[in-house]
Amino acid sequence: MNSEYLYTLYKKHPIICTDTRHIIKGSIFFALKGKNFNGNLFAKNAIELGCSFAVIDEKKFAVNKSYILVEDVLNSLQKLAELHRKKLSIPVIGITGSNGKTTSKELIASVLNRKYRISYTKGNLNNHIGVPLSVLQISKDDEIAIIEMGANHIGEIASLCNIAKPNFGVITNIGKAHLEGFGGISGVIIAKSELYKSIETKKEGLLFVNKDDSTLMNLSDKIKRVTYGKNGDVRGEVVQEIPFLSLEVNGERINSNLIGSYQFYNILLAFTVGVFFKVPREKIISSIEKYIPKNNRSQIINTEYNKIILDAYNANPTSMEETLNYFCKYKERKICILGDMLELGFDSKKEHKRIMNLTKQLGLKSLFVGKEFSKASNKDGVYKNNDCLKENLKKINIKNTLILIKGSRGLMLEELIEFL
Repeated sequence: MNSEYLYTLYKKHPIICTDTRHIIKGSIFFALKGKNFNGNLFAKNAIELGCSFAVIDEKKFAVNKSYILVEDVLNSLQKLAELHRKKLSIPVIGITGSNGKTTSKELIASVLNRKYRISYTKGNLNNHIGVPLSVLQISKDDEIAIIEMGANHIGEIASLCNIAKPNFGVITNIGKAHLEGFGGISGVIIAKSELYKSIETKKEGLLFVNKDDSTLMNLSDKIKRVTYGKNGDVRGEVVQEIPFLSLEVNGERINSNLIGSYQFYNILLAFTVGVFFKVPREKIISSIEKYIPKNNRSQIINTEYNKIILDAYNANPTSMEETLNYFCKYKERKICILGDMLELGFDSKKEHKRIMNLTKQLGLKSLFVGKEFSKASNKDGVYKNNDCLKENLKKINIKNTLILIKGSRGLMLEELIEFL
C-alpha cells in the first residue's frame, strides 16, 4: 500500500489513533508494535470502537476493506507524516536539546498563540513515533508549527528532521544526557547538531541561537541565525531568582512563574521567537508571565505540611547540577530528594557520586533513591527504591520544609508526595 493512497484516506479522516484506550470515532488506527505489544491484535477492537480504518502489517488480520495492509506500520506512519509535511508551506520550528526543550516549546507556543493559529507537540511526543504524530496533527488552517525532537542515539535527530522538515531550528543546549546511547558528550554534540545541518540545507532556513553558548555559536557559524543572550540580538539579564525568576529583556521587565536561573535562556528564547514573528511586545510578556509549569516539571506543590518543588520528569548530570546550585540559595529549612539519572552508561557511577559530593559541598541535606545512587554509595540516606524511602519518610515525618524532588521519569518520584 503506497503513501499516496494512505494520504487520500487521511485527508478524509485526519485523526490518527495508536491506542485503543483513546479511540476517536472516524479516525485511522495505526497498529504499531513494540517490545511488549502488537497493535495488530487490537485492530479489530479499534474498528469496533469507531475507527474508520486500521493500518496493519500482518495479513491474517486483514479481514475486510476496513483493514489497510502495509509492509511496516511504523514506516507507513512516518512516510505519511513526511508526505503531509511536503504539502505544508508554513514555518515549522524544530526544537531539541539536552535540557529545557519541552519548557521552551511550551513558552514559544504560548507566545505565538497570541497572534497565530499554531500546532505544537503535545506532552512528550518527541520520538520516532511522536514526531510523525505531531506532524499529522498540523491542519490546513495552522499558520506555524512547533515540533519537539528528542534523541538517545546518533542519527535520530536527522531521521526526525527528514519527517518534520523544520525550516527554523533551536538547540536549547548540549549537556550530559543519554550518554549511554551517544557514547559520551562528543556523541551528544554530533547528534544535536543534526538539526542545524538540516536547517542549513533550507534556502530560507534560520536558527535561534544562544550567543552565550560557545559550542552552539561555533556549530551555527555558517548558518543564518538570530541570537539571544546577555549580548545577543535580543539581550536579557536576571533581575531576581527567588522565589520566581524575573528578567529584564531589551529594557522590559518579565516576572515569570518559573524557578531557577537556568530558565533564563528558555524565557529569552521565547521572547526572541515572538519578536521575530512580530508578536506584539505586550502579548509576548503577558504570555510568558502567565505560563505555569506542569506535568512534573518544576511544579510548585503545597501539601498540608510542606512546600515541594517537583521536577521529576527528566534528570541528567547537567540539569541536576543546575537545579542544586539554584536550590541551595533558598534560606529556609530545606531538603533534597534525588532520584537516579538514567541512561548514563559507563559514566553512571561516576556522575551519581559527583552529584552526591555536590550536595555535600553545597551544604544540602539530601536523600537519594534508586539503583544507580545505591551503586554509588551504601551510606545512610540512600534507598534502593521508592518503597524503601516511603517507609523512612513515615518515620522521619518531615514538616515545615522546602523539598526539592528531582530524578528521571522512570523512578516515578511523584509517588512520594503523599508522604510529605
